[in-house]
Amino acid sequence: MRVRVLLVDDQALFREALATLLSVRDDIEVVGEAGNGSDAVRRAADLAPDVVLMDLRMPVLDGVAATRRLRAEHPAVRVIALTTFDDDEDVFAALRAGAVGYLLKDVSSARLVEAILAAARDESVLQPSVAAKVVARLVASFGDKPAVSAQLPVDDAPPPVVPLSERELDVLRLLAGGRSNREIARVLHLAEGTVKNHVTNVLGKLGARDRTQAALRARDLGLL
Repeated sequence: MRVRVLLVDDQALFREALATLLSVRDDIEVVGEAGNGSDAVRRAADLAPDVVLMDLRMPVLDGVAATRRLRAEHPAVRVIALTTFDDDEDVFAALRAGAVGYLLKDVSSARLVEAILAAARDESVLQPSVAAKVVARLVASFGDKPAVSAQLPVDDAPPPVVPLSERELDVLRLLAGGRSNREIARVLHLAEGTVKNHVTNVLGKLGARDRTQAALRARDLGLL
């Protein structure tokens, strides 16, 4: 199955370059382009892409607002923010809107392709500098306190800095039920290595040290 990709950027030359770059791949198909967020939402309804590469600063409707609408109206679509900017405001706004990835436009072509394929598998992909910001925010959120307590009220539990994907929620529910990685892989029809990656992502997003803490924190947050 080829991953269907929609390119969203207000610079036509950049879109054309991306389309040319991706067209040589047998596992990726560029199904369309859009010059602003509003067009992206309309085109996504018609084209049903698997992954959207989304610029953030665009006219009419910016990338953050477009990502939020796409996640609400087309939850199966995975959005990767692809932008020039990595300041905290842009990063966390895009991730909270529902982007599963955040890359800068100077990313290598190999890394971009890897990110597209990973997003199609419902995995998160972050630029190293962005990942560092997420980790720093998590550390600041929890400080030296335990990540979760069984008695911790929901109102006192800060939400994940990066929202969990649908696949990560599936994995979380199963690990909270005491399933091993092998058992989760069998239930979800995934490779055991893929499950291991998902579990690592879940622990990181929840700020949990282990599976037990992840389950407790997820219950505190109403995720289970």
